Amino acid sequence: MTSQEVKKLKLPDQPGVYYFLKGKEAPLRQGFAGQVLYIGKATSLKDRVRSYFNNDIAASRGPRIESMLDQATSLKWQVTDSVLEALLLETAEIKKLQPKYNAKEKDDKSYWHIVITKEDFPQILQIRGKDLEAKDFKNVYGPFTSGSELKEALKIIRKIFPYRDNKCRPNQGKPCFNRQIGLCPGVCTGEVSKTDYAKTVRNLKLFFSGKKGAVVKNLEQEMKRLAKLKKFEDAAKIRNQIFALNHIRDVALIKSKHDQPHFAKATRGDSFRVEAYDIAHTSGKEVVGVMTVVEGGEIKKSDYRKFKLSREKNDDVGNLVEIVSRRLGHPEWRAPSLVVIDGGKGQLNAVEKLLAQAGFSWPAVAVTKDEHHKAKQILGAKDKIAEHEREILLANGEAHRFAISWHRQRRDKIV
Repeated sequence: MTSQEVKKLKLPDQPGVYYFLKGKEAPLRQGFAGQVLYIGKATSLKDRVRSYFNNDIAASRGPRIESMLDQATSLKWQVTDSVLEALLLETAEIKKLQPKYNAKEKDDKSYWHIVITKEDFPQILQIRGKDLEAKDFKNVYGPFTSGSELKEALKIIRKIFPYRDNKCRPNQGKPCFNRQIGLCPGVCTGEVSKTDYAKTVRNLKLFFSGKKGAVVKNLEQEMKRLAKLKKFEDAAKIRNQIFALNHIRDVALIKSKHDQPHFAKATRGDSFRVEAYDIAHTSGKEVVGVMTVVEGGEIKKSDYRKFKLSREKNDDVGNLVEIVSRRLGHPEWRAPSLVVIDGGKGQLNAVEKLLAQAGFSWPAVAVTKDEHHKAKQILGAKDKIAEHEREILLANGEAHRFAISWHRQRRDKIV
């Protein structure tokens, strides 16, 4: 394949898994008529795949990947709703399809695995490949090349599906530590039956196999069953699990990706860079977001970006958080000197929390508006406001204009 062929594919700027294939007849979006050479995951499919076609692939990726690219004739990809799902799907597909150029991922016994033990109340554990032969585990998922990445993934999953680990003994009479913080369903205290815990384990197996759709379907059926029995509190818990699965927050995974380059930092002499974010929608429908940039006091339209949001909901705080989360998945963009949010204290607090969780120290401010949508007050880093008020308002005004313009274009196309 060539870089020009890849550009014609119109790869999405979304998380997912990509497959390099060998065989002229291999379709791009369905089936595997060609031989699978290599499988990888991406925060952004568009940026990740294009990175394989730089000027010196041997130096940046090594001779093994250079050889793979020489043989590849087509590409297939699968979009996921989150980086977490891309991680799990990539691992499941490598194990299933055994691509030639993923040999290291298949064979290295120092890599990590998720295991499910053979017990009435199975434990979910993270174990190295070299230790797998010591015990007869019921189910094994992996390998995962990064232990820290897998640890962050399990943190996210366990908040949705609390499970038992090796620090919890069934019916021990007192709650284990994880039960006290809501990460164990109550195996230790006898609060959960063997049957109900088995349902959780079944959903975990599907999720670890990259089959989130099947998990959601199971949960929807269970929620309806409980509602018919008038067990509304239990049904509400299932509803919350479905919502959490469909709105996974995985910025920690974006941060910990072992093969992801650091954000491009400003060097001496670089201009002060302001990034502003805003959203536009019609009563929660056709929600879009934008990023605008002002560098050195001047508008930089070449760095403007558009985001089609994943959910149709009138939630300004959640939508802004999603935009900034996705921006964090682009380390190839230069890091901002200041982040500007359109909104009030709620929006600013949410974005500052997101940045802190992801490990970024970017300062942020929020521009509040009056009833005529004119700037009324700037909240946040006072030193930045005093020195860069003009750039803040310019970037914010551009974000509002750009968001409204793009939303109008999309709305007109639908009409």
